[in-house]
Amino acid sequence: MGHTNRTTTRRAAVAVTVAAATMGGLAACGTSGDDAADAKTVTLVSHDSFNASKSVLADFEKQSGYKVRILKGGDAGKAVNQAILSKDNPQGDVFFGIDNTLLSRGLKAGIFAPYRAKGLDTVPDALQLDKAGHHVTPLDYGDTCVNYDRAYFTAHHLAPPKSFDDLIKPQYKNLLVTENSATSSPGLAFQLGTIAAYGQDGWQDYWKKLKVNGVEVVDGWEQAYNERFSGSAAGKGDKPLVVSYASSPPVEVLGKKPEPKQGPTGVATGTCFRQIEFGGLLKGAKNEKGGKELLDFLLSRKFQEDMPLQMFVNPVRKDAAVPALFTKYGATIDKPATVAPETITAHREQWIKQWFSLVLK
Repeated sequence: MGHTNRTTTRRAAVAVTVAAATMGGLAACGTSGDDAADAKTVTLVSHDSFNASKSVLADFEKQSGYKVRILKGGDAGKAVNQAILSKDNPQGDVFFGIDNTLLSRGLKAGIFAPYRAKGLDTVPDALQLDKAGHHVTPLDYGDTCVNYDRAYFTAHHLAPPKSFDDLIKPQYKNLLVTENSATSSPGLAFQLGTIAAYGQDGWQDYWKKLKVNGVEVVDGWEQAYNERFSGSAAGKGDKPLVVSYASSPPVEVLGKKPEPKQGPTGVATGTCFRQIEFGGLLKGAKNEKGGKELLDFLLSRKFQEDMPLQMFVNPVRKDAAVPALFTKYGATIDKPATVAPETITAHREQWIKQWFSLVLK
């Protein structure tokens, strides 16, 4: 998006290939070059969008006596699949970044060992999707939503859409670009949002209407937001509506001096689907003790309050402070759409195939 490398990395990585079956190599980075088997090293396995302030990680290392090694395994879909394929010989001690659209896949594969992280009592019950087993710990959440270009709608004297229903109205014909459900995490999340809104019997009819109303589909978030959307910093496209995130507007004003009274983009709050990211102790971890301490740290206030401007996600702790940038420019989604993880697992591949046949054929 042009503001920071981490912002671009976050957004590029979030647009995951859900159906990815081939694994790339894991890339190591972080504060230690020590061997992962070293008893004083704790290894975090994650996707490419993981980021944290060096000073925050340094505090954990000082307090715990462990060096942190971070292994990044591509996008979220690849990283989860790699963890499943290597479950008999895990690449590290803790996995960060499995979300509610993929959670039951990881749980079914048995890649996590039970552990109740310290601080879990500060996390709302609605975010604790494995409360019975404590195989994973909720660490952050965000909402996939339609974003709109304020300048376009002002210039055309048109109110921006607020809901899924609005998007199929004639005045919004040919204005929306979304991502492919089969190749993109926000694309799949948007589809799941429509399934939550219209039910398993009604979502296909909705997409038929959306297609008639001229929705454009591209492979991933980067192409949709930076190439087709007219309201991004790149501003190359002619589509004033795009499937992105409730946290995208703050990114558009990050680093701008002076800060504008209003960001250039807004959020259609009735089009949002809640994504929750989890971390878990990998079963068979070489450093189980260090892994448990690292999970506790990931749920600590210090790390939780560092996350928003590092990864543009919301902390799960109720007592974690959120940067003013988020509250001023972002959207708070009180009632996001959700679909139970087990329902997603049972129907995900079928839904994607049906969506593909409806929209792209």
